[in-house]
Amino acid sequence: MLYGNYRFSCTLDGDAELPAYKGSTFRGGFGHALRQSVCTIKRSDCDSCLLKDICVYVRVFEQGREKDRHGNLLPHPFVIVPPHNRETRLAKDSAFDCHLLLFGKANQFLPYFIHAFQLMGKNGIGKHIRGRRAGFKLNQVTENNRVIYPGENTRMEKYETRDICLGAASEETGETGRVKIEFQTPLRIKFGNRLHDGLLFHILVRAMLRRVSSLFLAYGAGEPDLDYKGLVKKAQDVRLVENRLSWFDWKRYSLRQDESMLMGGIMGSAIYEGPLSVFLPLLDFCSKVHLGKQTSFGLGKLSYSAGRNTGVLTGR
Repeated sequence: MLYGNYRFSCTLDGDAELPAYKGSTFRGGFGHALRQSVCTIKRSDCDSCLLKDICVYVRVFEQGREKDRHGNLLPHPFVIVPPHNRETRLAKDSAFDCHLLLFGKANQFLPYFIHAFQLMGKNGIGKHIRGRRAGFKLNQVTENNRVIYPGENTRMEKYETRDICLGAASEETGETGRVKIEFQTPLRIKFGNRLHDGLLFHILVRAMLRRVSSLFLAYGAGEPDLDYKGLVKKAQDVRLVENRLSWFDWKRYSLRQDESMLMGGIMGSAIYEGPLSVFLPLLDFCSKVHLGKQTSFGLGKLSYSAGRNTGVLTGR
């Protein structure tokens, strides 16, 4: 599956008041600016638009309303990772970074997304202060520490997407190990048709398998050859030995539904112990693409470190 991780480095041109978790602010502003920049017919209803089959906005933002052959909603081909601070008041000239993750053919549309980000900066973000929202300037866009767009409406440098795959699991030995997983943005996963604030390992593995399957079905070479039932069964042998997880609530306003919505999720860390080696490729993949519901808002960002009982050996 083609994968791109692009960093957008920006500077505020005025004082800003933003929520503690900024995913909804940046996703909403990005979507509005993208539609504003590419929509030529200016219709309010995309479903009946003549150009919907070739429209960048529809391909990127409306895809999440379609279903795959299993009847599951397709994942969006992007994740916006907002600035990773909880400050609600930012002063003029404050610098911040956003990351845009793109999957599959969505990487082809990067110039559109850069233009939309610039337009979002002109439109402004956050609450009105002295009659206006704070604008920002896009200074540059980098990929893997290489500048691919230096700002100031210049031409883009050539950029290359790379394939991301699900690595092969190491040979199962049954040896007991430990893994510490940190959820840096709210994680929303369902089990038994309800959201969970506890996180047994088999529930986490089910969510990772769904994420892997849906992304490769939608944007890769098809569903990977995995023993789904076998992996879930093995996951039940892994114990939760330290639970420092808590529920984090945040609200977003949905223009589509014209109401405020609670979008809480799990944050914090957990340590699991058991025969873990077979699950490390899943963790590695999901640490790059996020996990759970509403990932396009930047939810479900995780990192992990794994090793034997004698101590943590490697980290991500």
